[in-house]
Amino acid sequence: QSQVVESGGGLVQPGGSLRLSCTASGFSLALYAIGWFRQAPGKEREGVSCINRNSASTNYADSVKGRFTIARDDAKNTVYLHMNGLKPDDTAVYFCAAIWGPHPNICTGVIDKRRFNVWGQGTQVTVSS
Repeated sequence: QSQVVESGGGLVQPGGSLRLSCTASGFSLALYAIGWFRQAPGKEREGVSCINRNSASTNYADSVKGRFTIARDDAKNTVYLHMNGLKPDDTAVYFCAAIWGPHPNICTGVIDKRRFNVWGQGTQVTVSS
């Protein structure tokens, strides 16, 4: 069964850093666009970052630009989300999601969760002193 698994979440102080990983099981991530999303209690799931196949394009929500970096290592079948300068508002469950195929515009504009169809179970990120 094809699935993605997130890891790397945890408790960190404001200003700290974490690296989240999204690893595929049962398929090669190389042919997929990958999105990172997050959901805080009582809020809608929102797009955080996106990377297309071959790293052709990347995109970030305004709230994380300049602090988060998305990168993929297809040889390791993994996509990373490097998070620096973490703030309490970044506290949420973080999900990665995948969609197969060439989608040239998927990582432009608003990162739309409806366009992704393979989802992980999420990893908790808590930013608190």
